[in-house]
Amino acid sequence: MAWFRRDKPKIETPETDEERTVNTSGIFVKCPDCDNALYKGELHDSLHVCTHCDYHFRFPARDRLSILFDDGRYDRLDEDVTSGDPLEFVDTKPYKDRIQQATESSGLPEAIVSGTGKVGGHRVYAGVMDMSFIGGSMGSAVGEKITRLIERALENKGAVIVYSASGGARMQEGALSLMQMGKISAALSMLHDARLPFISVLTDPTTGGVTASFAMLGDVIIAEPKALIGFAGPRVIEQTIRQKLPKGFQRSEFLLEHGMVDMVVDRREMGESIVRVLDFMMNKSAEARA
Repeated sequence: MAWFRRDKPKIETPETDEERTVNTSGIFVKCPDCDNALYKGELHDSLHVCTHCDYHFRFPARDRLSILFDDGRYDRLDEDVTSGDPLEFVDTKPYKDRIQQATESSGLPEAIVSGTGKVGGHRVYAGVMDMSFIGGSMGSAVGEKITRLIERALENKGAVIVYSASGGARMQEGALSLMQMGKISAALSMLHDARLPFISVLTDPTTGGVTASFAMLGDVIIAEPKALIGFAGPRVIEQTIRQKLPKGFQRSEFLLEHGMVDMVVDRREMGESIVRVLDFMMNKSAEARA
């Protein structure tokens, strides 16, 4: 009678037991753009770019520094510059607790990591923002670290490269975070007067006060494909002006078409593009003296 019950007895063989215990979770990642399953090892080799549709996944900050510098060799800078809590701010939780949680979950000391080394043989000071640390928000520590990069470049006749990925200024630091916009912009003005290049690389997303300041002040502005770039988000703009926005509005390709960025470059070709820009812009004699 067991054959007529729903819970039929399970007939197992050594072979089927082994097959049933195979666990493939965590081996594949689904592309959010084309829905294809991607093998994690293959995705790692392609620098977190979908091999089917070229969708650019978010990329860890330290990995960006490793692929930027020659042979992946660079010196870390300002790891001890971290956020304080000048306003003793509390929203759903104390700001200090939020910083500690972000540090533990991201493995980063701040929303930007920085380093110096050679890129195509040129002296470069680079910073990379990371969304995994409180949404890549710009607080006092982020502003200080970028400013120090610029000051070191001025002193040693180097170039500055900043990869932006941010939700904007960090509200928990109030006006102190907003002041970083002017602080960094003033330092970049001195870099410009010294005829040293600032290359701004915009990744998904670059928004808020970061877009409204240093991200759009590059001598050359490069964006990754389909990156969201803007000040306010599309939904906020639509609700404000009560109009439907064009398709692809605030994406890299739209900004390139309208003259807001200079190039849209695939991540796998970014290194070569940056080296070509540095070869053109760097003053060889000044580098030799430094």
